[in-house]
Amino acid sequence: MDIKVFDYDLPPGYIAQEPLAKRDHSQLMVLDREKDVIEHRKFYDIINFLKTGDLLVLNNSKVLPVRLLGRKKNSGGHVEVLLISRNIDNQWKVLLKPGKRIHPGVVILFSPQLEGEVVGKDEQEGMYLMNMRAEEDFYEVLYKIGKMPTPPYIKKDLTKSSLYQTVYALNEGSIAAPTAGFHFTKELLDDIGKKGVKIVFLTLHIGRGTFEMMRTSQVENHKMKSEIYTISSENAAIINQAIQEKRRIIGVGTSVTRALESSAVQKQIKAGTFWTDLFIYPGYQFQIIQALITNFHLPRSTPLMLASAFAGKEKLLNAYRIAVQNKYRFYSFGDAMFIK
Repeated sequence: MDIKVFDYDLPPGYIAQEPLAKRDHSQLMVLDREKDVIEHRKFYDIINFLKTGDLLVLNNSKVLPVRLLGRKKNSGGHVEVLLISRNIDNQWKVLLKPGKRIHPGVVILFSPQLEGEVVGKDEQEGMYLMNMRAEEDFYEVLYKIGKMPTPPYIKKDLTKSSLYQTVYALNEGSIAAPTAGFHFTKELLDDIGKKGVKIVFLTLHIGRGTFEMMRTSQVENHKMKSEIYTISSENAAIINQAIQEKRRIIGVGTSVTRALESSAVQKQIKAGTFWTDLFIYPGYQFQIIQALITNFHLPRSTPLMLASAFAGKEKLLNAYRIAVQNKYRFYSFGDAMFIK
């Protein structure tokens, strides 16, 4: 499948630069796959499309402020560091910008309390290995000086780091937010629960696998980077009961969907902590979810592939064209879709 068929035209100015003050007031496009009908609502109307007995599954991963700005100790040159994953002890896999002139032995100063030394490079993944040295607890320093790793298309600085977190973020570990959950408020979740919709959480820490752009010309040739996820025994039992009772399971976001589909064994959810490199693209047969809440994704991105697999490629891309016509806001801080 040619990657070019997942291109679409997006006029300048449609990329949301910040979230709305009231998260649940974003626009909501409701796409009925069976009837091939589209409705335009506000996100707080999602409660009207949920019914007693539904199971809503959310990702409670919390984003770490892993973007660090520093200077080379010897030359004073500026370096931007993105912490990707902790390797061993205080060693991290990182991306560096600019990275061409970085070699083992280079020390980067981030603050009086924190510095990092480049000790090697993972050529296969294109990442550097960096030993971090902190004068106090590393994570305390990180929260003091680190910046939220918002995508490069967001040019506006965040006034508060909480703007790039869901209201239910709990378990630290992501380097990008599970953005489909941005639209929920605590009050809306309370109202959804009162309606008789069961709400459960899993944790998938979003890494390069989700946000890295595809570089292959053929979709099938793309290889996802692995990401770690956890589903508790209690929540796996709740999900499995919903499957057994044929109740609707709604995934909030592509990360939730990948975790659920990865953990499915004969249409039952397996509890535990696992790594997944599952790549979902058109042709995939979903085992667990019957509905999906998601955002409007970048062209040629893996989340766009997953949404296309669920909705149908032509239906989804047509919905995107209609979203442009109706001036929806796109990407991380943008509007939402409910595909049912």
